[in-house]
Amino acid sequence: MNKSGKIILFLHILLLISCSGKQEKKEQITIGTKNSSIQEKPKSSKVTTTILASEKIDLKNKGVGPITSVELSSEIDQTMVDKGKNTFKKMCMACHKPSKKFIGPAPSGILKRRSPEWVMNMILNPTEMIEKDPIAKELFIEFNRSPMINQNLSKKDARDIIEYFRTL
Repeated sequence: MNKSGKIILFLHILLLISCSGKQEKKEQITIGTKNSSIQEKPKSSKVTTTILASEKIDLKNKGVGPITSVELSSEIDQTMVDKGKNTFKKMCMACHKPSKKFIGPAPSGILKRRSPEWVMNMILNPTEMIEKDPIAKELFIEFNRSPMINQNLSKKDARDIIEYFRTL
């Protein structure tokens, strides 16, 4: 047998060996002796879908903390946006990317899922929020139990960040 014939034979043997190791699961069927009935395992028809905390929408929850009311004007204040963007880059970008999940959730579209009060309370009071707020607890779990660090920002800083989030 020439060299190319041996190589082809070797490849065929490898193919047969790799294919022969597969075993398919077969449903167990038992045939009764009296009724000759076939019994199969019942299949569950329940489908469970889980919505991640970062995707849940709750605009009524204001969170736990000093912020009880925030009024957002119809127009965006560009000065506040610029300050908020700078503060976000300086204090938050280590864990949050504007448009994608990272160590923490992405703030893009956050005001469509959370109230501005909730977001500001999370910025200003993250430890107590994680302890007492159900959504903050779920986010903590979803993001590998990485707690949001209290950056000791002022209410003004947090409000500027909210204005920046409105532009994302």
